[in-house]
Amino acid sequence: MTTVLEVAVRQARDVPGCVEGGADRLALDVDGRSPDVATAAAVVRAGDLPVRVLLRLDETFTARADDLARLVALGREYVAVGAEGVCLGFLDADLEVDVATTRALVEALPGVGWTFHRAVDATLDLRRSWRRLLTLPGLTAVASGGSPQGLDHGYDDLLALAAADPAVARLLMPAGGLAAEQVPWFVRAGVRQFHVGPQVRPGGSDRAYVDAGLVRSWRLLLDSAPVAGRERSG
Repeated sequence: MTTVLEVAVRQARDVPGCVEGGADRLALDVDGRSPDVATAAAVVRAGDLPVRVLLRLDETFTARADDLARLVALGREYVAVGAEGVCLGFLDADLEVDVATTRALVEALPGVGWTFHRAVDATLDLRRSWRRLLTLPGLTAVASGGSPQGLDHGYDDLLALAAADPAVARLLMPAGGLAAEQVPWFVRAGVRQFHVGPQVRPGGSDRAYVDAGLVRSWRLLLDSAPVAGRERSG
């Protein structure tokens, strides 16, 4: 199975570096929220990589009843301008995965690929949250750092979770401060999707565009990581 490298982008000028560097998929948001449709369209037109666009109206992980129609309409607009999928995730008042809201939204966007974003890291019990996520239709990736503070704090628990459950490993996309030395261990555990953001911007600055050379370094790292149960010839 090919290892997928997803790169976070904010605008069309980030796309050339992703394409040249060998990224497989783009994740678009603007300051942690949904971009306007014109920005999404420009990013889609800037390259031939699949684009997943964030569905999030504010800084919270909740969605009110009247938000759902707005989110569905926005998702349909993104798909209409060429987005391959969306990224979303909602929690309820008990900080559990809001299965009902999430299911209602994805079922209103049939056939659209989707990622559950790092809202999962804000839940009270990560293992229970994963059990809920595995019931949702069409889910192809879960972005997680294993902790609200990201992989600096959540790496060990997240790796153990992936190593213990192939269904988790299949969907897990480590995100939130991924370090190069963590990649081989995740790959050995069966993880095949990875997300990078500041790591591919010079100085880690949002003011810098995505750099092709930095993307390429991650591409080469993923391609060279040893896969469990298979020898790699030199």
